[in-house]
Amino acid sequence: MALSASEEETLESLKRWWDESGKQLALGIAVVAAGDFGWQFWQNSQTQQAAEASAIYDRMSQLIVVAPGQPVDPASADQARGMINTLKNEHSETIYALYAALFAAQLDVLNGNLQSARQELEWLLDNTQSGFFASTDESLIRLAQLRLGRIMLSQGETDEALALVNSVDGQAMQAEFDELKGDIHLERGERDLALPAYEAAAAAGTPTPILEMKITELQGAM
Repeated sequence: MALSASEEETLESLKRWWDESGKQLALGIAVVAAGDFGWQFWQNSQTQQAAEASAIYDRMSQLIVVAPGQPVDPASADQARGMINTLKNEHSETIYALYAALFAAQLDVLNGNLQSARQELEWLLDNTQSGFFASTDESLIRLAQLRLGRIMLSQGETDEALALVNSVDGQAMQAEFDELKGDIHLERGERDLALPAYEAAAAAGTPTPILEMKITELQGAM
């Protein structure tokens, strides 16, 4: 089914955001490599399964981690897909499977397949762990929730997106969640609610030129 001009613009905007937010994903990779997941990572690394998952994840990331703005080679993406499926199906209890799902969602968004990307993020969130011996890093959970909310918004599901945002304590990513909340209200035509959300985002972090532009435009329209 052909997309309308408005839908095309929304999809392109989402693609740009995912591409430009590659630094967050790269940071996550660095966290995995550094072993900062503490006891969970240390415990898993003692097993043969974790060693196998680590090796698969390393090969996968080498195939699809590229500089921001640089496209992933289609052949490399296809190879990576196979490795992602292996991690999710055979090593689902490892942190590598969760990051693999995040990668898969990113590839889906860049290819315009929002529903598949949404399913990958929902799988990630459904397979997180909590507890003394195994606990998923909170920054990964917040990143997945933020990206899921953006996809919901792009699919026009503003009720679901708003419910998700309102249920999350953004912590270190509070500015991003506040801005997303503003985007949701703006899409719903709720300008009086969008402006304070954008202003909260500016107060919670370092405002980007785009965020400042949103605030200025809404202030001028009030």
